[in-house]
Amino acid sequence: MAFGLTKQELNGWKQQVRNGQIAFLTHYWLDERFPDVRSVTKVGCCNIDALSRWGQKYGLKKEWIHQRKDGFPHFDLLGDIQYEILMKEGLQDHISRFVKR
Repeated sequence: MAFGLTKQELNGWKQQVRNGQIAFLTHYWLDERFPDVRSVTKVGCCNIDALSRWGQKYGLKKEWIHQRKDGFPHFDLLGDIQYEILMKEGLQDHISRFVKR
């Protein structure tokens, strides 16, 4: 279950993804499969090759891309890798808002 973001933030992320940009969306998240995780960052782009190349910089594999039927392919970042990538991408605002360490 996702929460903690506005409809405007979600729609902005979707528009960036549709435009072929690498887009970041971090929000609070609860899932019983990951009991210690409280947030997730979705890194999306409609251009799978561009998204895959972006992911390679961080050791992410193309087969890890979640290809949704509604057209918003993305990587899901959790835990330490989420924190590390957000730091390297200069997205400290995502960390201060959602990532509790």
